[in-house]
This record gives sequence, C-alpha cells and structure tokens, in this order.
Amino acid sequence: MSKRDRRNHAATFKAKVALAAIKVDQILGQLAERFDVHPNQVTHWKAQLLARAAEVFAGERAAGEEVNVKELHAKIGQLALENDFLSGALGRLPGPRARR
Repeated sequence: MSKRDRRNHAATFKAKVALAAIKVDQILGQLAERFDVHPNQVTHWKAQLLARAAEVFAGERAAGEEVNVKELHAKIGQLALENDFLSGALGRLPGPRARR
C-alpha cells in the first residue's frame, strides 16, 4: 500500500463535509468514502463546526478588527489632497498626456 501525499482542503470543502455529517443522511464510512477523506477527519471537522457555530451569529467584531474612524478620515483626507495635487500637476504637463 503506497503512502498518500498530504492534502490541504479548502474551508468550503471542510464546511461541506461537516454539514453533510451533521445531516446524518449517510453513515460516517459512506461520507468518508464519498468525499475521499478519513472518517476521523470527518468527525473532527464536524466537531469544529459545532464548537464554532455560535461565532457566526455573535455579531461582534473580533478583537483585531477594531475600526478607528479618526485614522480612516485622516487617510481619506490625505488621499484627497494627493489626488488634487496630482491632477493639477497633470494639467500643467505638455503633450497628449495632459488633462483630458
């Protein structure tokens, strides 16, 4: 029996397998064969989905996703100023690449 190379599955595939395991329309062995993964992996993904399902409906931002409105407004102002400056400089250039 040859050893299989390690595979990395996408999050959507894992979710699909876990949801199929939750539905319980097939036994674990059939699901594993259908998706070509080990039965232990199906069980692990199902447990992960059940443990973290509440996070979907939490409605709270994660700690790293805090939005600083002052910084965003400052960045918008800086970009608007640079855009105005560059559009004025472009109008002073000679040739066909000048302001359209």
